[in-house]
Amino acid sequence: MSEETPIKAPPLLFPGQWAPESAYRDAYDLLARNAPSQALHVLEPALEREPDNRGLRSLRAWAFLARAQLQRAEEDLRALVEEQPDDVWARHALGRSLERQSKYAEALGHLRLAAVMSGDYDHQADVLRVERRLAGDAQ
Repeated sequence: MSEETPIKAPPLLFPGQWAPESAYRDAYDLLARNAPSQALHVLEPALEREPDNRGLRSLRAWAFLARAQLQRAEEDLRALVEEQPDDVWARHALGRSLERQSKYAEALGHLRLAAVMSGDYDHQADVLRVERRLAGDAQ
């Protein structure tokens, strides 16, 4: 006689109960309204429960960028890019974070990759801006 594994039903969520989807939605809304501090208050407890949630970690990086906590944003973004190198948003945001810290040479590679992967005009403009900055620093 073999031992059977019990089937687990997904948990029922009632209004007021925590779910990563609601934390994501609330934090995204706060960031869209330029309220990064409040978004971090939503994200930090959610990430304690689900530290590997890419969506929540991406929003935290966005909040750090918006608050000019560039070192913290860089740490989160490096991890996101390392885990998923084709994440255009994370790669571009990492390049912007490095640029804002005056790490132009390091930023340029990430910005170029993001521009090539996305074909986005704004990403290409960011590349040109950093290239010009580097050319000006070399003179």
